[in-house]
Amino acid sequence: MRKALILPTKYVQGEDELLNLGYFVSTFGSSALLIANPADVDRIRPQLDATAEKFGVSFIEGGFSGEVTRAETKRLQQVAKEQHTDCIIGLGGGKAIDASKVVAEGEKLIIVPTIAAQDAPTSHSAVLYHEDGSFDDYAYFKQSPSVVLVDTKVVAKAPTRFLVAGMGDALSTYFEARATHDSYSRVNASLPMGSREGLTPPASGTYAALAMAKLCWEHLQEDGLNAKIACDANLVTESLSKIVETNILLSGLGFESGGLAAAHAIHNGMTVLPGAHSYLHGEKVAFATLTQLVLEDAKTEEMNDVMDFMASVGLPLTLADLGVDHITYEEALEVAKIACIPEESIHSMPFPIVVEDVANALIVADRIGQAYKDRMRN
Repeated sequence: MRKALILPTKYVQGEDELLNLGYFVSTFGSSALLIANPADVDRIRPQLDATAEKFGVSFIEGGFSGEVTRAETKRLQQVAKEQHTDCIIGLGGGKAIDASKVVAEGEKLIIVPTIAAQDAPTSHSAVLYHEDGSFDDYAYFKQSPSVVLVDTKVVAKAPTRFLVAGMGDALSTYFEARATHDSYSRVNASLPMGSREGLTPPASGTYAALAMAKLCWEHLQEDGLNAKIACDANLVTESLSKIVETNILLSGLGFESGGLAAAHAIHNGMTVLPGAHSYLHGEKVAFATLTQLVLEDAKTEEMNDVMDFMASVGLPLTLADLGVDHITYEEALEVAKIACIPEESIHSMPFPIVVEDVANALIVADRIGQAYKDRMRN
């Protein structure tokens, strides 16, 4: 059986790590194109100035528009060419990070997440959008980023909601990897060079990836609440550091090399629910994970463990928690139809997928979450 595992070349995490950014730029040359929201750059400008001076490098600010479109990434590639920059830096949240991946095309790329809200920083894939913000396409590159650098002081000063959303995204990692492992399904690690066109055969996940995914879930249970409390105080503790690593590294490697299944597909289906539009990716993925567990008839003890964790850190347990106060069966079917399109990851589940079963699981997960909340209040 063919298996695949893909990793960034180097992952570095610690307090004041931004002060070492210039060193990593210097391993490629003397300048870098910086792709970031201007507000994110302003927040860490003292660290950027200090590291540039210490290591004799310069940062060329690209003026990122905020959306990962084909036009914007081509413009940024032209800036890099005209300025003769030696590497690309993606700094900030998911959009800037994805834009930098597209601009770098898998070469000489440094990723600097300033929040731990999702698991994209380590991956070799990006999402492209149209000018109106609608989905365009996925892009895959020949390798993961050269360096992923995380300053835990910066993450601790970001709003706690981002860290909690990252835990929601990380929550799905083990359960989706387990399903993918049980079904011997293809993982994203097998998709770098033309494989979408069938030029290379698919590969399933490694035991190493499954082990990292399981560790991800263990860390969330052990340190999720304490990390949230530390972030509320804008302070770095060992619990916060462990959850930052969990949200970014373990979840990133777990989803890409361990596999996605129903949770992320159901999340994508939930885009048809207008009330949920203002909620973060990881917040919706957390509820979608609960739905996956209903779909696979998980044991009551496991369901309770998941809901105990979600409640402890404040993740949504019901659709109402996501701005959807009422859902009809027809609306649940619309969610399920999108989740079940042929190319979706839900088909990595180790049993046949039926649209009606997914709609049923969505409604029942909502009621189970509400029953849990009622029980906790009494």
